[in-house]
Amino acid sequence: MPKLITKIKEYRENLGMKQSELAELVGVRRETIVHLENGKYNPSLKLGMDIAKIFNTTVEKLFKFQD
Repeated sequence: MPKLITKIKEYRENLGMKQSELAELVGVRRETIVHLENGKYNPSLKLGMDIAKIFNTTVEKLFKFQD
């Protein structure tokens, strides 16, 4: 099964943003951001797009699946 790889932490830290701040901006709990950053949660398309929009990037640059 492919594993989800994200660059959320990298983008977030580059902006000096806390997990809780990102969570609030996209309307989820901080734990959701933790799980996303650790590849333990597959986001909905809407959540992925909302996060990409915050970082002014694309979903494709933020997320990829690795075999």
